[in-house]
Amino acid sequence: MEKWMEVLSEKIPSRQLITDLAGRYSYSFDASFGEHLPEIVVQAKNQEEVVHVVKVANDFHIPVYPRGQGTCLSGGPLPVHGGVVLDLSQWPEELDVAVEDLTVTVSPSVLTARVNEEAEKHGLMYPPDPSSAHVATIGGNLAENSGGPRGLKYGVTKDYVLGLELVTPEGEVIRTGGQTIKNVTGFDLTKLIVGSEGTLGIITQATLKLVPKPLAKQTMMVEFADVRTAGAAISRTLTTGILPSKLEIMDQACIAAVENFRPSGLPQEAEAIVIVELDGNPETLNVEMDSLHEIMTTIGATGITVPETPEEAEAIWFARKQVSPAIAKIKPTKVSEDATVPRSRIPDMMDRLKRIKEKYNLAIVVFGHAGDGNLHPNILCDKKDREEMERVEQAVKEIFEAAVDLGGTLSGEHGIGTMKAPFMEYELGAAGLDMMKRIKDSWDPNGIMNPGKIFPEKGQKLVLTHG
Repeated sequence: MEKWMEVLSEKIPSRQLITDLAGRYSYSFDASFGEHLPEIVVQAKNQEEVVHVVKVANDFHIPVYPRGQGTCLSGGPLPVHGGVVLDLSQWPEELDVAVEDLTVTVSPSVLTARVNEEAEKHGLMYPPDPSSAHVATIGGNLAENSGGPRGLKYGVTKDYVLGLELVTPEGEVIRTGGQTIKNVTGFDLTKLIVGSEGTLGIITQATLKLVPKPLAKQTMMVEFADVRTAGAAISRTLTTGILPSKLEIMDQACIAAVENFRPSGLPQEAEAIVIVELDGNPETLNVEMDSLHEIMTTIGATGITVPETPEEAEAIWFARKQVSPAIAKIKPTKVSEDATVPRSRIPDMMDRLKRIKEKYNLAIVVFGHAGDGNLHPNILCDKKDREEMERVEQAVKEIFEAAVDLGGTLSGEHGIGTMKAPFMEYELGAAGLDMMKRIKDSWDPNGIMNPGKIFPEKGQKLVLTHG
């Protein structure tokens, strides 16, 4: 055993150390592409253990890779340079709701869905709702600044973080922010850390903001004869004063996949559907639903469905949630992206995606949180087919370029990780990327904290062929 491992094991119970090959392999991948084997896995269960791991790593210049449940789609927790995977998913759950303050204090291991479940017991809501909320930890959501369907009206994870407890890359414990809604004391380190993908430290506790749970909600499903009109309907809706809590889009390929996977009664003749959820006061919702019906009819909807019961509404949203598992059945490999564009450019992005699909002769399906421009073009392929995967790599590159060209961004919610790092300069420019790197270097002078993420390494390219 190397010297640093001996020092590491001095303050960590042996049952929390994984050194066998099979155990380490289980931490070598996430929900994206690539496999990287760590030298050791530490299942940390308290702040003192995290501090010890980081201090040892910093002394010996060993990489540390924070990890939750491994649901990341961009390679965030992958140990690309070996070293230590620091598993925070085994941390004892802390979930303390302060009802009168409308806040909740959580440990990094709490499943995101549990936060909202606990809030609802008190008539409150934790709005961020990534699709993986039932299996993803809040620590991972904080690191990636996760979003979800409700992001349109309520924002993303960073909009609900009041304060953090952080172990810095040098093993110091700091607190950022606090428990108050307003806090303008110095630099906003809380916002800097949320979304930094574990490159600036390890979050060991967070104080989150809650909001009152809406009194009512209503759903509408709208059919369109072409995808471009569906995209135009989204912008038209949002410019008329109606702000839905959710505004989702599914193209015809998604509809067909869901109906083949688990028949849900979706209109298979439609080229696209838009699913809208409004929430708020019941009387206001009635007025907004009438306005929404008129907007959709005027712009050219070919069919409108308004569920009469909560169960019927839930069935529509359940069908939307089946898209990912449904399309995963079509081909062995699914490359899921989250290119995001200004809402007015959604029709243009849809056109670009169609051209990319035809150019590279690939199966590309499109769905996503269209209300905030966050589309999910998914490429269905087979990673064993090297020639096809090379076409996929080129298509992904052009998808990123299209999003940026249209005034958008590489990622709306999945993060950069290893997958998008090669394209960072394209969006930020050399000076912008260098400024981010200076921040990273000042926080982490020995470069131990999640290296190989966000910032492209020399000669790094997008590679899916060894996924």
